[in-house]
Amino acid sequence: MADHSHSHDDHPPFNHPAPIPLLIGVFLALVFLTILTLVTSDIELAQFAFPIAMVIATAKAALVCAFFMHMFWDKSFNVLFFLSSLLFVTLFIGMTLLDTGQYQDDIDSFPREPEATPVVAEQ
Repeated sequence: MADHSHSHDDHPPFNHPAPIPLLIGVFLALVFLTILTLVTSDIELAQFAFPIAMVIATAKAALVCAFFMHMFWDKSFNVLFFLSSLLFVTLFIGMTLLDTGQYQDDIDSFPREPEATPVVAEQ
């Protein structure tokens, strides 16, 4: 019979137990970034409001992906596929948004239907 005993040292464990101080630090960073989002939403930042909100949201998503989804400890091949999927979604949405202003004049000049007037029965 073949010997099927394997040492646990041959393969790394599937889960990656993270130290509690690291998880608490990530949690506090997420709380700080959430508070920062709320503070920046109350400040008038004109055209910079959306980019700042997106940078903060991206930082929060990166923390969650890296530590709570264990991408920090995962193989770089899996991280590459995950990031490439985000790139393609960004490209698809970006190309769609580039086209939205193209037809706005046609939409604005389209004749609107008159509002229906309610019919009142005579008594």
